[in-house]
Amino acid sequence: MGRYDLALIGFGGVNRALAELIAARGDRFAEELGFTLRVVAITDLRAGSLVDTAGIDLAPLLAAEPGELSFVGLPGGSAEPRNKWVIREVPADIVVEATFTNPNDGEPALSHVRWALESGKHVCTTNKGPVALAGSELKRLAAEHGVSFEFEGSVLSGTPILRTAQRLLGGLEITGVQGIMNGTSNYILGRLEEGIELPAAVAQAQELGYAEADPTADIEGHDVQLKVMILANEVLGASLRREDVSCEGIAGITPQDAQDTISKGLRWKLVGSAARRPDGTVEARVAPVALPAHHALAGISGPVNAVAFHTDLLGTVTVSGPGAGRTETAYALLSDIIAIHQHHHADDDTAPLHRVLQETHRG
Repeated sequence: MGRYDLALIGFGGVNRALAELIAARGDRFAEELGFTLRVVAITDLRAGSLVDTAGIDLAPLLAAEPGELSFVGLPGGSAEPRNKWVIREVPADIVVEATFTNPNDGEPALSHVRWALESGKHVCTTNKGPVALAGSELKRLAAEHGVSFEFEGSVLSGTPILRTAQRLLGGLEITGVQGIMNGTSNYILGRLEEGIELPAAVAQAQELGYAEADPTADIEGHDVQLKVMILANEVLGASLRREDVSCEGIAGITPQDAQDTISKGLRWKLVGSAARRPDGTVEARVAPVALPAHHALAGISGPVNAVAFHTDLLGTVTVSGPGAGRTETAYALLSDIIAIHQHHHADDDTAPLHRVLQETHRG
């Protein structure tokens, strides 16, 4: 039976949830998929770094409160994250990058991914920055070194939107995409419809864990802007930069605006869209749109996300699911690891993949 040794870069909610899945379900994964997962390194801005090439005991780490975790004093532990050294030098098979997204230059995650690929290590990431800003370069780098660069969770977290387009919609011409790709803004718009002012709606989203302490990227649309870039580049074959995607957020919508729109049979949604023009170029934007009730995205409420693919043979195909959540996003990382295994080592039988992913998503 094969084994993949993992280096977890960042140990916030997502990588911690992945560690929980490995600790709780590792035996079942091994039985169904034919390989085991072992964490040999963890780095974190607050906790430091921890390395054990024989495998880290995850139980005591997961028992500690996230804000209280420190690797200082543990065998192989250090107060310094040592990201570059861990990524380049620790003998891991897969680097799992789950640090914060920087929409401006993608750093430090972009360097993390580069270091790993240059070192001949597979990478899976939930980080939008490197994929949106340097996806083509990183895929070329992965190919040069014979490794995989996977990023399913960078768009809709646990909902497999990229693989849906690439695998399930094969043979169709996808002419455009439209989506609600930010659960925080979608939740806030719903609260505005109920008459709640924006600051109070944001505070409620933060209390529920939908919004970060700094919700700027959600409110101003920058989070969706990066996701539109990824979708357009991956699904429509574009090469968009940030300046190519016009971006307007939801800060200008008041509760009165939202309620007036409802009375007209419309609903405000922050929509990210990209469409292929007749000359083959791609136009993309992020903006609030008042959608009619019959629109595929109009009924998407709360922190749920959805993407509508416009195709030549099937018309509009809409995929909906959770667009946030630590466990849901960890599920995307697990699906990336399975994809790496299938691409490099497994045969064509994908039935175990479907069983494990379905059961993980349910549980």
